[in-house]
Amino acid sequence: MEILEATPNPFRGIVINTEVLPETAEEFSRRLSASVATWKEEGYRLIWLEVPLARARLIPVAVEAGFVFHHSSEAYLMMTCRLEEEAFVPGYASHYIGVGGVVLNERQELLVVSEKYRQSTDRPYYKLPGGALNAGEHIAAGIIREIYEETGVQAQFESVVCFRHWHGYRYGKSDIYFVCRLSPASEQITKQDDEIDECLWMPVQEYLNSDDVALFNKRIVQAALNSPGVKTTWLEGYNDPDRREFFFPHLHD
Repeated sequence: MEILEATPNPFRGIVINTEVLPETAEEFSRRLSASVATWKEEGYRLIWLEVPLARARLIPVAVEAGFVFHHSSEAYLMMTCRLEEEAFVPGYASHYIGVGGVVLNERQELLVVSEKYRQSTDRPYYKLPGGALNAGEHIAAGIIREIYEETGVQAQFESVVCFRHWHGYRYGKSDIYFVCRLSPASEQITKQDDEIDECLWMPVQEYLNSDDVALFNKRIVQAALNSPGVKTTWLEGYNDPDRREFFFPHLHD
């Protein structure tokens, strides 16, 4: 029986080639059974199987063979099978990444928004513009995009000034929220009507003294006012800025 095409990884695991999975559940079942026996005999510890949506009929077969779910997206389901009981299975992505922007103009006015969908609508709740990073998006690029989408203001990234980390966020995952300081390249506001109820330039001291602002939001604005933060820096020896982003304190010569 021909075993499934697969590639070893550096951790004594074996990764089944998704591109050439059998069309039918019957053929997959026969070849998977022979493959599992062969790979176990050869000393592999763990099998990775990515099942694309178009081959979803193969999932029950894999479950019957001892595979369990690892993670999924809209396009595929990743499954694993331990060939050794103690084989380590690394977890999937555990965090969301969010960004917020402290945008302060020359008149010491802060760009703030009040979201349309908030817990209480009897009064405004002013916060910083921002949101979640897209997959593959850098922090600096993400906060510039979020500010523009929500407020219409073009901003220039300066530094990351602080962050917070909490657990039990969406779908039980954890969340890291980076607060960035930016300077406005424009000040004309065009708010995003779908999500934003109100958007304005507010005197920063008014924001810090307001009862409509949470303590956390006040603290992160104070951090941006009082700290230079860490700036984007490129390191010699790395040639892929599309994949990597570095932040370091500014060092004086």
